[in-house]
Amino acid sequence: MKNYKILDKKSVFIDKSVKIGKGVIIYENSRIEGDTIMLDGAIIMPNCYIKNSVIGKNTVVNSSQLEDAKVGENCSVGPYARLRPKADIKDNAKIGNFVEIKNAVIGKNSKVSHLAYVGDADVGEDCNIGCGAIFVNYNGKTKSRSIVGDNCFIGSNCNVIAPVVIKDNSYICAGTTLTDNTNNGDFIIGRVRATVKEGRAKDYLKKVKGE
Repeated sequence: MKNYKILDKKSVFIDKSVKIGKGVIIYENSRIEGDTIMLDGAIIMPNCYIKNSVIGKNTVVNSSQLEDAKVGENCSVGPYARLRPKADIKDNAKIGNFVEIKNAVIGKNSKVSHLAYVGDADVGEDCNIGCGAIFVNYNGKTKSRSIVGDNCFIGSNCNVIAPVVIKDNSYICAGTTLTDNTNNGDFIIGRVRATVKEGRAKDYLKKVKGE
């Protein structure tokens, strides 16, 4: 007797090789292939594509794609996330909407909540990766890896230029492009201050519009 639920069998495809644990719930419009394992209590929300991946206990995957990836227990993935080969998401982590993870480890209790790319990196525990943060891993010829310690904050729209090491308890301010290693507890800000030219917008807009 099956001890899992498929809510709409007509719209769900599951390979014979897939292993499904107790209490798993699979919603409509999902395709699950290869050597995928879904452990007890996992929930696969609608519109997922999962191949050769491990979904941990009580983890929720929502409208996302996973291939050759591993997700731990009590995690949240999606909606619209993409976990590419060698993505390794540890327990209690959050991978949010429009996030792409490739050949990277996301540590326990860490969050990559939205609109970010983490490629070729090791992110520690209890970290926050802000909206629009990019791990820049490719220089046009070779790929390099970055390391982020525990309890680090990487603000919105940061560029982490590999290879760098961000040590524990570091804080990278929003808008920073990081090219050098940090020390434990460093506060890094790398923005250019805005130049304000009062009243000049009107003239510029006229030129743009061809007036």
